[in-house]
Formats: sequence, C-alpha cells, structure tokens
Amino acid sequence: MKKLRSDLFESLHDDIVICILCKLSSTASSPSDFISVLHTCKRMNKLGLHPLVLSKSCSETLAIRAKNWCEEAHRFLKLCVNSGNTEANYILGMIRFYCLQNRTSGASLMAKAAVRSHAPALYSLALIQFNGSGGLKNDKDLRAGFALCARSAFLGHVNAIRELGHCLQDGYGVRKNLTEGRRLLVQANAREVASVLPILENKLFNENKLFNVYEFNFNRINEHIHPVNRFMVEWFGLREKGLSGQGLRMCSYKECGRPETRRNEFRRCSGCGKVNYCSRGCQAHDWRVHHKVECAPIEVWMGHTVDDVEEEDNMNGDDRFVGDRTVGIVDGEVVGIDM
Repeated sequence: MKKLRSDLFESLHDDIVICILCKLSSTASSPSDFISVLHTCKRMNKLGLHPLVLSKSCSETLAIRAKNWCEEAHRFLKLCVNSGNTEANYILGMIRFYCLQNRTSGASLMAKAAVRSHAPALYSLALIQFNGSGGLKNDKDLRAGFALCARSAFLGHVNAIRELGHCLQDGYGVRKNLTEGRRLLVQANAREVASVLPILENKLFNENKLFNVYEFNFNRINEHIHPVNRFMVEWFGLREKGLSGQGLRMCSYKECGRPETRRNEFRRCSGCGKVNYCSRGCQAHDWRVHHKVECAPIEVWMGHTVDDVEEEDNMNGDDRFVGDRTVGIVDGEVVGIDM
C-alpha cells in the first residue's frame, strides 16, 4: 500500500505539483507551513524551490524570525527576490537597509518593489526621503517623499494617507492645502475604523449583548503587523545596547522597529519630549495605544526646550517647499512636482 501511494505521487506531473505548491506558498500562515513540505522528499524540495513557486510566496511565508536569521535564511530570501517576488524585494530591502546597514542595496530592493506598486515599499521609501535616513539631514528630499507618499496613499496605504494629510496641512514638501489635508486625515481614520468593524460585528454576534462602541478595544486596528516590522522589532530588541551606545533611538511605537540612522533623525513628541517617532503614522498609533495617558500635561512642558529643536525647523524653515505651483493627485500620479 505504501509503495502504491508513492507511485501515485510520482505519477503526478510536475506542473500539477508546482500548481499545488504555488497555492501553498501564497496562503501559508508561517514559514514552517511551507518549509515542512519541502522536507518531505527530494522531489518536493526541488519543485518547492521552483521560481514560479517562490514568486508567489506571501509575506507570512517569508516571515523569518530575527533569532533564526542565518546565511540560509538570507539565501532563501535572495532566491525569492531573483524569482521576481515583490514582497521578498521589500522584506529583504528593509532588512538590508536598517538591520544589515547596507543602505544602497536595501534601498535598491525597496525601489524594485515600489516600481511594482507595492504600497508599503513606497511608504517606506517616502519616510527615508522625509527623514534623510542613511545620510545627513541635508539629504532630505521632501518633494520626492511627498510624491512617493502620494502614490502609496493612492494604493490605499492608511499610514501614507495620514502622512499625506499632515504634509498638506503643514505645507511640508508641498504647497499648503488645509482642506485637502483635513479630508485625508478623516479618510485615514475612517479606513482604520472600518478595518475593525468585522471584528466588532463578530463580537456582538458571539456575545449576544450590547455594549458601548467606545469601550471596544480599537487597538485591534494594529493586530496585523507586517512581518518585516516584527523582524526589526525583534532584531533591535536583541541589540538595543548597541544602538544606545551610538546615541541612536528606536521609533517609540513598539510595533514599528525602525531605528535612527543618525543622531536626532526622528522628531520628539512636542508635548513631553520623551518619545520620538519616524512618522506621523507611528505617532498616531502610539498615541491611541498608550502615549495619550503618559504624555505630560501642558503645564509641565510649556516653556521647556526640546533637546532636538533643530529637527523641528521643517514646519517653518528651509524644509518647506515654497512656490506658486499647485500640487494634486490625478489617477494616482502627483502633478505639479518635477521629479
């Protein structure tokens, strides 16, 4: 009977097995779901590493843990990149840029993902441009950051929509437009609330009782964290002393994982000056989760000087784009900006 079953498997054409493996790699909930199948037999291992299978791998299939990082894991991600996997380009790009400090290679991989309209990659590149990550403060390119952020927002990335709204409200890298900025901020909040409505509906159905909607734990908005952010949180959590020794800080939103690439790269909270963020999106998430109850009241911080005040000149100093050309978004493209 065992021999018969083996013969039945061997009789399957390679194309059928590859099709099944493509479905598995695109829907797996963890790397082990996929890797365990590759260990079944030599044929399965060979077909599992077929470029078509690797090109379909989803982010959870590529969700390598930082504690398990090794040359074999790096090689597997490179195989996926060479197979044309957009998600692998983004994940390996982030790891190389922030964790391995290979800025050029990391940015190049993220750019390849961005060209294929990968919203998180576009947003990450926008933050690199806004913060001047990997270079000096003068290396910031606010107009390029705005253009990348606008494209990511058009693709539905909520944090990009929020960042874009603040840019328009503050005139940060773009001509100020309070009305449009406010509209985008409302849209970002509405999308976040809409994302938890299915959870809320399920809770009401299962518990069969009414409760105050404001008592619902809207922190669940952040339940799905991208695997590369989980990787960076774990990676730098194991190496936190090395960062602090260089005078660098992590983004205070615990589920982001981005570190500073130079001193005073991130902006501090204007209220307490004790926390710092790589973006407006992280600031909004962290405020909702816990910082709103930790931030010092206005009586405490009013009149005090924030240590990195030089980083705040983006609102009124040289960072602001001044011009009489209007900027808009038409069919996902930014118009009125020369790139």
